[in-house]
Amino acid sequence: MTGKGEQPEPAAAARHVSAFSRREKIARLVWSLVQAALFRLSFTTWFGFRNRLLRLFGADVHPSCRIRRLARFECPWNFSAGANTSIGDGAIIYCLGPVKLGERVTISQYAHVCAGAHDYTKQQMPLLRPPITIESDVWVAADAFVGPNVTVGQGAILGARGAAFVDLEPWTIYRGNPAVAVKPRRYEGREATPNG
Repeated sequence: MTGKGEQPEPAAAARHVSAFSRREKIARLVWSLVQAALFRLSFTTWFGFRNRLLRLFGADVHPSCRIRRLARFECPWNFSAGANTSIGDGAIIYCLGPVKLGERVTISQYAHVCAGAHDYTKQQMPLLRPPITIESDVWVAADAFVGPNVTVGQGAILGARGAAFVDLEPWTIYRGNPAVAVKPRRYEGREATPNG
């Protein structure tokens, strides 16, 4: 600990060096203004308008996506979403690293998809930007958390307030923190296979 007027140790000072380039900082600032004004204040059903705003900032968003106006994005240029994907109000899509959503994905209200972490094995705690992949037909339910470097397999469900820190198997329903498998996912027209 340093007293008033003393210089911090080099390792401690390194914690405060930004991992973002000047260009990224400017882009994040401009996006935050656009998101706070145009995106959040847009009419509820203007899904196409919000999709276009995200694409303007480098996101790869299918025109059929339905993203609610109160969803929050960080670094949208690292985001992609396939056809008929939906994101609810209050969801946080924290794309410091790449976040890829397949087709027919549902991210419910207040869910948190977090593609950012810190390397706790180093005193400087440098920023990490591992990817997240959420495959097609997945449902991430209300208030659930998907952590960095996680793949959620096709058709999986992460129940309300569940937290995924490791990969989730396809066509499996998970709940809890940390998430544990509770049963295979079945629905009309799709019967269980030998692998679930």
